[in-house]
Amino acid sequence: MSNLYDEASGFFGGGKFSVETGITYARYDTRQLILNGFLALDSIFLGNINLDRIKADNWTLDLTARYNLDQRWQFDINAPIVYRESTYQSGGAGNNAQGVTEQTVTRDPTLGDVNFGVAYKFLDESENSPDAVLTLRVKAPTGKDPFGIKLIQDPNNDSLAYPEDLPTGNGVWSISPGISLVKTFDPAVLFGSLSYTHTLEESFSDVSSTSGVKVPGKVKLGDSFQIGAGIAFALNEKMSMSFSVSDLIARKSKIKSAETGDSWTSVPSSDANAAYFNVGMTLAATDNLTIVPNLSIGLTDDAPDFTFSLKFPYYF
Repeated sequence: MSNLYDEASGFFGGGKFSVETGITYARYDTRQLILNGFLALDSIFLGNINLDRIKADNWTLDLTARYNLDQRWQFDINAPIVYRESTYQSGGAGNNAQGVTEQTVTRDPTLGDVNFGVAYKFLDESENSPDAVLTLRVKAPTGKDPFGIKLIQDPNNDSLAYPEDLPTGNGVWSISPGISLVKTFDPAVLFGSLSYTHTLEESFSDVSSTSGVKVPGKVKLGDSFQIGAGIAFALNEKMSMSFSVSDLIARKSKIKSAETGDSWTSVPSSDANAAYFNVGMTLAATDNLTIVPNLSIGLTDDAPDFTFSLKFPYYF
């Protein structure tokens, strides 16, 4: 039951240090898009891409270290290694509606945005109240930012433009305060969370997507908030299942450059609503090793079709 509670709450026992290796695969496949500052898979595009279909495969290797102090404080740092492959398709090649061309762009495994966090449990569970944990996460722009990536015109199809490269991060600092609640109803655990992400504006030497053009400017990615709730229950002493829903809502991003003038201009279609239904399992392989598979099914167009992750937290 302790492993079940720890995974549901994100709080890892008293006085324990843990390291976690995780692999995540996200699949994105959608049709009939016009991308103009489109927020997809945590990366924003400043430019127009007319597409009939985009297929994207993202692989992320997460390395995480956590330390829990006196069952009150938890500190962690996470470093993702990201591999991306996206295929862009459009009809109209050779002025033929049936003629379809495609271009595939890949990004070799590269460091993403490193992030670190601190959590403080300010309320202990009682008969009438849950455990309550305050969290604060900071994400650093250590990955390849998406700004200044040029669009390439397909020589065989005027309706297809595709990026020359793929980003692995957002390019800006962000701060995410949040709160999570956990209540035990043996053999089940109810949990919920709410967080808000504030991004800081950042200057870039180039924010234009036009080939051969360099335009410096400032970018302010839209703030977002995320809410989630679910239930976990024990199947036996070593295994549990969890079901949850989550939703991330992001506001429009803004840009200021020589192309837009001195005032901030909203980037069309850069807002997003990504909702998920999550099914997870926790398996206590040994006293120290836990195996945590999770399947997230996208419920809205802005969410990946599905995401599967497999994590291996090891406790010392």
